Amino acid sequence: MPFTKFLHNSYCYWPAKPKKVIEFIGGSYLASKPNITYKRLIETFTKKNYAVHAYQYLPQFDHQELAIKAWKDLKNCKRTLVKRLNEEISTVRVGHSLGCKLHLISPDGGRNCEKFISISFNNFGANESIPFLKNLSKNFEFKSEFSPSPKKTLEIIEKTYIQNNNLLIKFDSDKLDQTDSLLSSLRIRNYDNSKGVLLKGNHTLVASAGLR
Repeated sequence: MPFTKFLHNSYCYWPAKPKKVIEFIGGSYLASKPNITYKRLIETFTKKNYAVHAYQYLPQFDHQELAIKAWKDLKNCKRTLVKRLNEEISTVRVGHSLGCKLHLISPDGGRNCEKFISISFNNFGANESIPFLKNLSKNFEFKSEFSPSPKKTLEIIEKTYIQNNNLLIKFDSDKLDQTDSLLSSLRIRNYDNSKGVLLKGNHTLVASAGLR
């Protein structure tokens, strides 16, 4: 069993000699307890001798602020792991749903990882993501949107995200997935090496407490 520790808002799972570290950010409310909601996925990684830093957060409208905080916290987790191992270790970033967006708009533009794996990328606006908000908008002329907005998010990816090695996973029964728009934005960039994969399943397939 890997050594487990809660550090910098992250559940850290450290095998004795991990070959890489996976920085994982889950989707919206699922990420409030990633040690439970993504238990099966985390166990799969650790059994293959990957260290895992599973980030914990609560959703908010300012996604950019969330992304910056997650990036800083995960960087501190890795610094602690490197000190523990007394050697450098490469990083793979993995995101699910909203977690993909938070990785993609991180301050370093994907510089400090060797690749990024996106699972069920979601970039809906606030009205689509929060059902009651749409009714409030109509009835009380209340307007609110995530920052950055869906359109602005794709623009940021096209202009500032520099990681070329990206694997984008989508599922055939996932009605919340917006991987196609992400893949189009990534491929606009020079030297892009992004690839898409279609698998059987739905949006929450990877979010399992080990019951399936």
